[in-house]
Amino acid sequence: MKKIIIIVFVAFTVYSCKTTFKSTENNTASKQSTNDKTADFTLAFGSCNKPNQKNLLWDDVAAVNPDVWLWGGDIIYADTEDMAKMEADYNLQKKQKGYDALLKQTKILGVWDDHDFGANDAGVEYPKKEKSQELLLDFLGVDKNSARRNREGVYHSEVIKTAKGSVKIMLLDTRYFRTDISKKSVNGDQENRTILGEKQWAWLENELVNSNAQFNIILSSIQVIAEKHPYEKWANFPLERKKMLDLIVSSKANNVILLSGDRHISEFSKEEVSGLAYPLIDFTSSGMTHASKNFTKEYNPARIGKVVSSISFGVLKINFDKNSVEMEMRGDDTLQQKIEQVYPLK
Repeated sequence: MKKIIIIVFVAFTVYSCKTTFKSTENNTASKQSTNDKTADFTLAFGSCNKPNQKNLLWDDVAAVNPDVWLWGGDIIYADTEDMAKMEADYNLQKKQKGYDALLKQTKILGVWDDHDFGANDAGVEYPKKEKSQELLLDFLGVDKNSARRNREGVYHSEVIKTAKGSVKIMLLDTRYFRTDISKKSVNGDQENRTILGEKQWAWLENELVNSNAQFNIILSSIQVIAEKHPYEKWANFPLERKKMLDLIVSSKANNVILLSGDRHISEFSKEEVSGLAYPLIDFTSSGMTHASKNFTKEYNPARIGKVVSSISFGVLKINFDKNSVEMEMRGDDTLQQKIEQVYPLK
């Protein structure tokens, strides 16, 4: 048995001939009420963040009281081969009011996307990726003696145990090994094109096949399910996308959820995958300091609900007894959209 419950939008606010959809009648979510006491585990995540702009959402993140915060990429907008500039950008983010407090009380994990990797839409060809990796791991506080310091790529997994169950988080590196995305490559031979690279694929398969966690969360900086837009996405690598979905099925890992960023919009996408006993959700949350305010429409037949095009971050609230997760898009003092997925019991 499976079900998805969608919280219907009940209020509409119009700004400059643009309709913004909110999920609370007064468009305001009390900070005191955002921490749901029924959740056994709370995860918050976000992407597309500029440290030289005012960060408005860290008090809202703190109000959710997450067990872990995940960076989904574009933590900074360095876009440079000047490593001193990149390091300065990371240091500026560490000093942001609210984020500095979160660092002291919350587990922080994350990966990069193109702008913190080093260049717009960059992949394997970026020449400073080794040093860029070092700076990201420094920012995330990874121990200098960690094996991650001697491995190509920033992919990583952790299992977080609670009194009622465990959650496995798998962070994918969609940049270090990713081959060319030129129009010629996208429309050409797919056999030798990759997002994750051979070693990372082997790692991910092992992580999923051997997972005993009740919930398995895969964070990809770019969208996995949405296929129709013209921007970066797994669908630009159709064999890689199919390989990902096939692996999720064949691994038999419990309750897999996809998280993504990059787009400067937030949306839920759903795909019914053959062999999977529940709908696969890709929760896209982007961006934190800037969003596509002039967004009008974009075709995505997999979308659930509406696109949120104001600044936001994502929240997952897991209930192990119900085998369910509530997924929320939250903005500055607002609950923007919410769905609940109840997974089949085994």
